[in-house]
Amino acid sequence: MEQHIALVTGGTGGIGTAISRRLAEDGFRVIATYSSPAKRTHAEVWRAEQRERGFDIAIELMDVSSFESCAAAAADIREKYGVVEVLVNNAGITRDAVMKKMQMEQWKDVIDTNLSSVFNVTKQFLDDMLERQYGRIVNISSINGQKGQFGQVNYSAAKAGIHGFTKALAQEVARKGVTVNTISPGYVATAMVMAVAEEVREKIKAQIPVGRFAEPEEIARAVSFLTAKEAGYITGSNLSINGGQHMY
Repeated sequence: MEQHIALVTGGTGGIGTAISRRLAEDGFRVIATYSSPAKRTHAEVWRAEQRERGFDIAIELMDVSSFESCAAAAADIREKYGVVEVLVNNAGITRDAVMKKMQMEQWKDVIDTNLSSVFNVTKQFLDDMLERQYGRIVNISSINGQKGQFGQVNYSAAKAGIHGFTKALAQEVARKGVTVNTISPGYVATAMVMAVAEEVREKIKAQIPVGRFAEPEEIARAVSFLTAKEAGYITGSNLSINGGQHMY
């Protein structure tokens, strides 16, 4: 029986790991990407750790900010594994600074990695989905793409742009059996967030009605829901997972 393939960009990170594991539990052959040759050792260690936990997840080098790197990785994935039918655009970075002090490199790095990447990656796999008349695309945005955030004009702009991309593409491919949706997490208890000073974390928690950060697995559960075959009538939508911090 054919095993269906799911690709998770930034799949070796905190949220990416939870998504990769959940999709593996759902029966997919999961491929997680990492961004540069310098991170290969880290990715291989990560893969070994997943195997010890019972998850056989493949890894693939893909610099999502580079169209050429995405094209090369897509060709390699197609040859090794077959056609990707579930794509989770999860890769992202931050380069925070207030606008007055933000440098062009900080702007460009975030736009290229967080927004242009969604085009760079999706472009490589969309034709196969359209030909098969089936596909699930989930783009990971952010609460800060909805409400903005002090010191993050680059990040907020990129994550807001993902919503526009999602809504437009969803209309183009809806009749071909391909759905395109976004998820907008709030603060998630990843290693990066938990490394923030405790007093700062407590101030953030005080702004969240449920009184805690999300667990990565809660984001992964939403991805699982949107990538299921039964979710074929949900497209062009956004699912906010922020504990009530931003409601509209």
